[in-house]
Amino acid sequence: MSEELPAVRLTDPRALRAYTHPTRMALVGLLRLHGPLTATRAAELLGTESVASCSFHLRQLAKYGLVEEAGGGRGREKPWRATAAFTSWDASPADPERAAATEALQRAVLDGYFTRATGWLLHRGTDAPAWREAASFGDSAVLVTAEELTELNARIAELTRPYVERLGSAGPRPAGARTVQLIHLAVPTEPHGEAAP
Repeated sequence: MSEELPAVRLTDPRALRAYTHPTRMALVGLLRLHGPLTATRAAELLGTESVASCSFHLRQLAKYGLVEEAGGGRGREKPWRATAAFTSWDASPADPERAAATEALQRAVLDGYFTRATGWLLHRGTDAPAWREAASFGDSAVLVTAEELTELNARIAELTRPYVERLGSAGPRPAGARTVQLIHLAVPTEPHGEAAP
């Protein structure tokens, strides 16, 4: 098994709320995929934000340890990098303020998933046939205990790990490889606390 990929864990409600902003999530994602970027380059890649906006959001992300200066450059031409490959947080903290901030962040993440998926749907007709065939939407209902679901999630993470590690590797990438968003949700469908019949 390979080493754990670095993660930044958000515990402060202010950090959770700061990361909830869609532009900030997008910036962290860009830095993870493309490596160090300036606010100018980030604005070009996003295509929806000004350089000033990206610069502001990068500084806010730095306050909470999600990005850091990569060295060199000044002002808006200063490069930034992500501090970790993943961001995590407690799924259901006991503290009410943290719980509210966590719920808002989880909703924002879910909104981001929907936006990415619908964006691909809008443009899939222009993609190569092989990619249109390879991309998929699907779901499965499974009957599991909480412990089995934890194990299943770990197995899915292990299955995808070699492909995730490729993103952060300086090594060669397979010809024709593209970044693909795998969206994994594992949520109970029965009302709270009810077992399946």
